[in-house]
Amino acid sequence: MNLTLGVAAHVDAGKTTLCEQLLRRAGVIRACGRVDHGDAFMDDDPMERARGITIFTEQATMAWPVSGDEPLLVTLMDTPGHVDFVSETERSLRVLDYAVLVISGTDGVQAHTETLWQLLRRYGIPTFIFVTKMELPVCDRAALMADLQRRLDAECVDFGENAAALNERLAMCGEAAMDEYLSCGELSRDTVAELIKTRRVFPCFFGSGLRTEGVEEFMQAIDEYAIPAET
Repeated sequence: MNLTLGVAAHVDAGKTTLCEQLLRRAGVIRACGRVDHGDAFMDDDPMERARGITIFTEQATMAWPVSGDEPLLVTLMDTPGHVDFVSETERSLRVLDYAVLVISGTDGVQAHTETLWQLLRRYGIPTFIFVTKMELPVCDRAALMADLQRRLDAECVDFGENAAALNERLAMCGEAAMDEYLSCGELSRDTVAELIKTRRVFPCFFGSGLRTEGVEEFMQAIDEYAIPAET
């Protein structure tokens, strides 16, 4: 099964750092590079390394660590974050199955974040959100969630909530989901996956790409809830 997953963010939000962690955990690279050190795997163009930003959409294919028996082949696309290269990002969005929107926990939703969100909406791309840099003391998870719901979409949902609270919150995102919740007391994996696929819910995760916090849980969630394209 194949999945094309694009990663987008405001410049300096921590997007490429997260991509490096995903590649390392999938066994593509042994050690993570850094944009500011000029050794990031995905930013291999001389101009990118000189400027310390992503200019071109870079991609890598990897066997995603999965819980099931059937392997998941993921094409990871790291898109430019700088506003000057938004046209390059937009071209990449058109081929995605899912997107990951990376947001800095120190800055929250920024102007270009909202531009990217509107593009994701325009192309109808189901989106996971990863809020990074949460190791820094200025980050306030509750305030960041409120910011996401106010400036992006009310159906941004913290998937770090306990199971009971999460099921109750997700049940409010669709009539069929509410019927299932009232009947069974919880939602099936397939129901949650369908809510995400149809953009009725946007799963939010919190962690640190630099310190690898929350990255494994994030990958597990994509494995569990993303619906791959059939080969």
